Amino acid sequence: MSAFEPTIVAFFCNWCTYTAADLAGTSRLSYPPNIKIIRVMCTGMVDPKFVIKALLEGADGVLISGCNPGDCHYINGNYKARRRVKLLKDILPQFGFESERLRLTWIGASDGIKFAEVMCDMTDQIKALGPSEAKLKMVI
Repeated sequence: MSAFEPTIVAFFCNWCTYTAADLAGTSRLSYPPNIKIIRVMCTGMVDPKFVIKALLEGADGVLISGCNPGDCHYINGNYKARRRVKLLKDILPQFGFESERLRLTWIGASDGIKFAEVMCDMTDQIKALGPSEAKLKMVI
């Protein structure tokens, strides 16, 4: 049996975290290939239905990452994302998922090193949790 490699769906703010990902790449920083990036204009635009749908369709984890609080290009989008993630973490167990499968981080555009560290940490955390229940049900 091969080692478990998680699939992580990541919603990245166009202005900060996505730019940090680009910086990490041009700086030749390595991070696991488990992250499937979806670029959004702002983390405030990530609908909770997207998170639940990703988990129900087999993602082992979901990462939402954007501008640092107070630096949002859309004024308060990251505050909206923070409120939504808090509520999502409360309801995820009702869908059969551990709340640790969802993470919200703030990574500025110039934080390429932090970006690579967060991607490695998120991948390690999801590996420790194991495959999601939805993925196991899809196999059966």
